[in-house]
Amino acid sequence: MNLAEGVQVVSFGILAVMMIGAALGVVLFSNVVYSAFMLGGVFVSIAGLYLLLNADFVAAAQLLIYVGAVNVLILFAIMLVNKRQNFVPFPTAWVRKALTAVVSLGLFALLSAMVLSTPWSYSTATPVGNPIVVIGQHFFSDFLLPFEVASVLLLMAMVGAIILARREYLPEQIVPSDLPQTVLTLPERPRELVPAGSDKQE
Repeated sequence: MNLAEGVQVVSFGILAVMMIGAALGVVLFSNVVYSAFMLGGVFVSIAGLYLLLNADFVAAAQLLIYVGAVNVLILFAIMLVNKRQNFVPFPTAWVRKALTAVVSLGLFALLSAMVLSTPWSYSTATPVGNPIVVIGQHFFSDFLLPFEVASVLLLMAMVGAIILARREYLPEQIVPSDLPQTVLTLPERPRELVPAGSDKQE
C-alpha cells in the first residue's frame, strides 16, 4: 500500500465514523434542531465519500442541494413553527421504539449481507471525457421521469415547510386580576372656543 492508498483508507475511515455518528445523533437527539444539524453532518460526510470516488460533480450537487437547500429548509421550518408546548411521551412509547429498533436492525442486516455478497472489483470501463455532459444527457433521456419526480418532491417539501411555518398571531390570554385598573391620563389645557369669522389675535 502506497501513501495515496493509505490516505484514501484513513479518509474513508474518518468520513465513515463521522457519518455513522451523525446518523446516530439524528435519531437519538430529543431536540429536533440538533437532529437537523446532525443531518447536515451526514450529508457533508456523504459528499466527502463522493470526493473519494472521484465524483466531484455529485459531491458538489450533494452540498448545494441537500446541505444548502434541503437541510436549511428543514431548519427554517423547525425554527419558524414556534411550538410552545413540550412533547409529552406516550405511555406505550417503548413499543414504537422496539419496533423501530427491529426494523432498523433488519435493514442493517440486509445491507450488510448485500455488501458482503457483492464482488467489489475494479471495473475496466473506459473513462468518459466530460462526466457532467454524460450525466446531463442521462438526466434528460433515460432518467427524465425520476428527475422530474425529484423536482416535484422538492417542491412538495418546500410547500410543506411553508405551511408548517405559517402561523396565526393570536393574542395572549389576559389573566383576570382583582387589582383596580388605573388609567393614566395627561392633563390637557382647556381649549378656548373661538367664534367663526372672528379676527381675534393673541
